[in-house]
Amino acid sequence: MIRPLAGAGIAACLAGALVALVMAAADNGTTLTWLRRLLDSWLIAGSLLTSGWVLLLHRADQGADVSTSLLALARVVTGILVLGLLVALRFCMKHTERTANTVAILALILLSAGDILRILLPAPGNWCGIPLAAACSMTGLSLASVAPWLPGGVGGVGFDQRSMPVSGVVAAFVPLVVCALAISAHAVTGGPVDIVMTALAGSVLLALGARQGVTHADHLRIAQEAVAGEAHYRTLVDGTLDVITTISQDGVVLYVSPAVHPVFGYRPEEVVGARLPLFCHPEDVAPLMQAVQRLQQDAASGTCGPGHRVSCRLRSADGRWRHVESTISHHPEGMIFISRDVSDRVAQQAQLEHLAFHDALTGLPNRALFSDRVAHALRKRITGAAPPVVLFVDLDGFKAVNDSAGHATGDALLTHAARRLQASVRAGDTIARLGGDEFAALLEWEMGTSPSSAREVAARILSALTKPYRIGSADTVVSASIGMAVATPQVTPEELLHQADLAMYAAKAAGKGRIHMHHSQPPPVATPASNR
Repeated sequence: MIRPLAGAGIAACLAGALVALVMAAADNGTTLTWLRRLLDSWLIAGSLLTSGWVLLLHRADQGADVSTSLLALARVVTGILVLGLLVALRFCMKHTERTANTVAILALILLSAGDILRILLPAPGNWCGIPLAAACSMTGLSLASVAPWLPGGVGGVGFDQRSMPVSGVVAAFVPLVVCALAISAHAVTGGPVDIVMTALAGSVLLALGARQGVTHADHLRIAQEAVAGEAHYRTLVDGTLDVITTISQDGVVLYVSPAVHPVFGYRPEEVVGARLPLFCHPEDVAPLMQAVQRLQQDAASGTCGPGHRVSCRLRSADGRWRHVESTISHHPEGMIFISRDVSDRVAQQAQLEHLAFHDALTGLPNRALFSDRVAHALRKRITGAAPPVVLFVDLDGFKAVNDSAGHATGDALLTHAARRLQASVRAGDTIARLGGDEFAALLEWEMGTSPSSAREVAARILSALTKPYRIGSADTVVSASIGMAVATPQVTPEELLHQADLAMYAAKAAGKGRIHMHHSQPPPVATPASNR
């Protein structure tokens, strides 16, 4: 009873190991994949059954009993199973997970031990009533069937159903070779070829043919999916206004998306083959190449981050400079640029910044920008040079014109006055509108000039502003009161502007249409009487 039970146990372990082998070697997924798994199972099982039948016939011819033949069958198929398991584990195993590999090694040791015991010892003894060699084989086969589900086996592997190693394709022919060798050996030794052997061998051949057909169908499916994926990718790339550019490691353009034509005016074939820096503004070449070098350094060190962002100006086909934001990322062929034209956004930002620091009516700097210019002039004063001078200008009679002729005439008058102010000063001076009909001028002087020149500029401004203004069909005449303040040591921008404002009010109080210089009052000198 023990020997038949041992044979049955070995057969059960063989069945489990075969299922584990197929599960480990196959990839995930579709109906075709599972069909290929089923055919792989029959290829292995059919070849083993053919070999077993040949062995049983050979044993029967020699008068051996069935249990002995089954044990001999286990020794014959062990080599095939071990080879297939090694191939399967090679496909599955990760470098960081060794448990499945360790269990497989133990299985091989036990299987080898069982074969050695059969060869060296005619009667290797029993373990719990089971022949020791058979126990080794059963344990080894059990470990082999468990190994694929351990860490590092099929349970811990994310298979890519699109990949098929060459050795995996070749392994499908191993059962056919084994089956052919078994039948050939049986025929050479004079054994009869009966209908069972023919049916088994034929089923193996049919399974192999069906497997190749399923594999081909699976490859066609993968090819169709690849074509559909590429078409989807092309639709996304061609439909976006972002320009996608693939560049090799040495800076040669390999591919550019069709969006380059509507965005920059170039045809893709005009750009492919060009080198970095591509149409880049000379002032922006250094930041662009630095970002590229950082990406190359990351690739050399094995670091693949989210990429680098860089802004630069590119010359379009019509010769204009376009502001471009690009994200540079790694690519198998080098690097990939995803670029977007942000010229409109940059122009809007510049316009917003201009409106924040300039008067909307006249386009002159406003009070905030003028104060900043005054502060900058005070900080950069050169020893020995004349100090900066601030002129505070107020139009006399503007309110009467604005009330009588209307706000449109008043706005036109302010615009003309702003132009006359700009024409009356040097290019390096600053004219600002502080609000209403109040203007200011910042005069800066170089070495060899004196503040007395500021009075000449103020007189020129006063003369320009008092001339008649032609607005529509009528002439309008206003005058101006100008206050002057010369920067003193330690004065702040607010104090200097306030001093000029006080001088302007002093000019108005003196009769308008004139220039008044602010004089700082020295601190009072203490006297004995004042101390009493």
